Amino acid sequence: MVKLSITYFIWATALATLTAAASLYNLPASLPTSFNWTSSGILISPKSDSYEIAGVKDPSVIYHEGRYHVFASTAKLAGYSLVYLNFTDFAHASSTNFTYLDTTSIGTGYRAAPQVFYFTPTKTWYLVYQNGNAAYSTNSDINNPNGWSSPKTFYPDMPTIIADNIADGYWVDMWVICDSRNCHLFSSDDNGHLYRSDTTLSNFPSGFSEPVIAMQDPDKYRVYEASNVYKVNNIYLLIVEAIGTDGRRYFRSWTSSTITGTWHPLADSESHPFARANNVDFNDTTWTQDISHGEMVRTIVDQTMTIHPCNMHYLYQGMDPSAGGEYNGLPWRIGLLKQTNSSC
Repeated sequence: MVKLSITYFIWATALATLTAAASLYNLPASLPTSFNWTSSGILISPKSDSYEIAGVKDPSVIYHEGRYHVFASTAKLAGYSLVYLNFTDFAHASSTNFTYLDTTSIGTGYRAAPQVFYFTPTKTWYLVYQNGNAAYSTNSDINNPNGWSSPKTFYPDMPTIIADNIADGYWVDMWVICDSRNCHLFSSDDNGHLYRSDTTLSNFPSGFSEPVIAMQDPDKYRVYEASNVYKVNNIYLLIVEAIGTDGRRYFRSWTSSTITGTWHPLADSESHPFARANNVDFNDTTWTQDISHGEMVRTIVDQTMTIHPCNMHYLYQGMDPSAGGEYNGLPWRIGLLKQTNSSC
C-alpha cells in the first residue's frame, strides 16, 4: 500500500510537470492582432555569371537537418526560371552558389514561384510552381538538386472558373496545404480572386476538384497574388500580397478555424498590415519599400504547413525604391523579416 502511494505520487508529480510544460509551450495559443518586424539587408542577389538575371525573387524556404533550403525564381526580360541554394546560416546566404534548375529534369522554359514541402504519406519532396499551369516536380532527397523529376500538372489546362474571371490578369502563385483528410491548392489571378481546389490526402497529387473562389475583392490590388496558408496551433493563417495606394507591395492577413472556412480579418489594411514598410524597421538602410512575395521559415517541413506564432521569420523579396522599367527586368532581391513583437 505504501509502495503504491509512492508510485502514485511519483506518477502524479510527473504528470503535473508535463502538463505545466505543455501549458507553457502552448501559452501563445493565438497570433497577435498586430505585427512589427525588423528587416535584414539584402541576403540573396543575382550572381555575375552567364545567366545574367536581373532579379531573384519568390523565395520558398525550409530549415531541415541543419540547413536552410531556398528555392526561388530567377527573372530577366527573356523570362523566368528556378534556382536552388542551401546554407547553414543566413549570414552565408550571399556567398552560396546557385544551382539553376533548368539544368535538371525540371527543364527550360517558364518556371516560377516555387513552394517546397515534404509529403509524409509517400515520403516524397514536392516542388510546386507555375509553368502556365499549376505544376510540380518530385524528389526523394532535397539535398540533391539533380533529383527533381520533370514537370507534371495538377490540371489538364486552366480551369474554367479561372479563365472566366482572369480578364487581363495572370494565373499565378500556387500553394498547397493539407490537413488530416484533404489537400488544398490555392492560386491567384492578379484580378482580385483567390481560388481553392481540393483532393483527398490519399489521392494527392491527383483528383483536384474544380476550383472555387475562396476570397475576392472588387479592387483587384487588395487581393492580388502570392498567398500563403499556414496552420498555427488550431487555426489557419492566410496572408495575401496586395498593392497599396502608393503602388508598393505589402501583405494582408486573415484567420479561419478551417482551411475551407470563412476568413476573418487579422491585420488587413495599409495602416494595420501584416507586413508593410510602415511596420518594418530597416535599421540603417531602407533598401526596399516593397514587402513582396515570400514565405515563412518553416522548421516543420511537411504538407501541413505548420508554423509556431512565436518569433516568426519571413523570407521575402524587395527592391531598390528608385528602380523602374519592365516588370520582368526589375532588380528584385531577397531579405529576411524577423518578428519583434512576439509574446513568447
